[in-house]
Amino acid sequence: MEIFEELQKRQLIAQTTNEEEIKKLINTGGARFYIGFDPTADSLHVGHFMALCLMKRLQMAGNKPIVLIGGGTGHIGDPSGRSDMRSMMTKETIDHNCNCFKKQMERFIEFGEDKAIMLNNADWLLKLNYVELLREVGSCFSVNNMLRAECYKQRMEKGLSFLEFNYMIMQAYDFYYLNNHYNCNLQFGGDDQWSNMLAGSDLIRKKTGKDAHSMTITLLLNSQGKKMGKTASGAVWLDKNKTSVYDFYQYWRNVEDADVLKCIRMLTFLPLEEIEEMENWEGSELNKAKEILAFELTKLVHGETEAQIAQNSAKALFEKGSDDSNMPTTELKFNEDSIHLVDILTNCGLCQSKSEAKRLIQQGGISVDDEKISSIDYKLTRNSLKNGIKIKKGKKIFHKVFVK
Repeated sequence: MEIFEELQKRQLIAQTTNEEEIKKLINTGGARFYIGFDPTADSLHVGHFMALCLMKRLQMAGNKPIVLIGGGTGHIGDPSGRSDMRSMMTKETIDHNCNCFKKQMERFIEFGEDKAIMLNNADWLLKLNYVELLREVGSCFSVNNMLRAECYKQRMEKGLSFLEFNYMIMQAYDFYYLNNHYNCNLQFGGDDQWSNMLAGSDLIRKKTGKDAHSMTITLLLNSQGKKMGKTASGAVWLDKNKTSVYDFYQYWRNVEDADVLKCIRMLTFLPLEEIEEMENWEGSELNKAKEILAFELTKLVHGETEAQIAQNSAKALFEKGSDDSNMPTTELKFNEDSIHLVDILTNCGLCQSKSEAKRLIQQGGISVDDEKISSIDYKLTRNSLKNGIKIKKGKKIFHKVFVK
């Protein structure tokens, strides 16, 4: 099966500017394509993971990836999918985040001569002369068309800063620059990026007369909306110091029944024939599919040994109820003789706020050492925490807490 047809069968393609041209390009290994990653944190998360998997598939088919780190666009912030403006980052923070991204990406993509290259758009965006940019690039953009773009329309009521308004121009200029200097002929992104990506293709056509194509990938778990990449403690990171290997495994082990095969199809490298055999699985078989998903993705991100440890730990915990040696653990630091359970839940990241913690306790969703807690005033003493306690949130989330 050709790579374009495989991407279609894996339900990864959402939109293209010219399907026949793109199909020919990537099926023959002729794509020099880029995907951009803005360094908004010091670790990639599972939202980036999908793009990395796509990049890996295309590289395996002979196409040449350009990983573009947004050291320049990170100074502005993408308004797509946001209800308010991003916090402004310092140059030092942006540079640090870019370096963290590079180290993580090298585990997925093969870099080197005639392979993948990694670039930082700070190298050209931060050197631009403003008036020159307005004349050479700004003249190619219609404000009316920009305001019709979905990424801007949804922000107009709450307010869109002029800073953010420039993001589309910066992203389009990236594609134009890469096309001129690196023969980049194709860009990929999430389907929420479509307006920005079309702007890049149009800019190249207007400035050079050449065709360059855009193609968006279906955003993973659309049925879950904002749940994408979120756990009790925030985003699901690829850095195991921010999201433990066990938590990463459990995130995928706990996806909704309706999404498990979609995730397997889109993210794993299992053969499609094997995945198709799972299409009619139901009941306990879906739990087996979730284990396959969790193991395969944990292996991709953290290696087979770590994936096996996480899987064994999960099975021991849920099937035997005894081995908790690899359970996520938090060491609390406080000086009083006791501490409220509500504070423990927020301190260890099981709840984002005290109000959420209180609500969970009142709904019967929290147990301490297998005892369901119903009082929001429940406290634990320092002595009881010295030996450690096991907190259970809902049916599937476990956490150990102790003090020294």
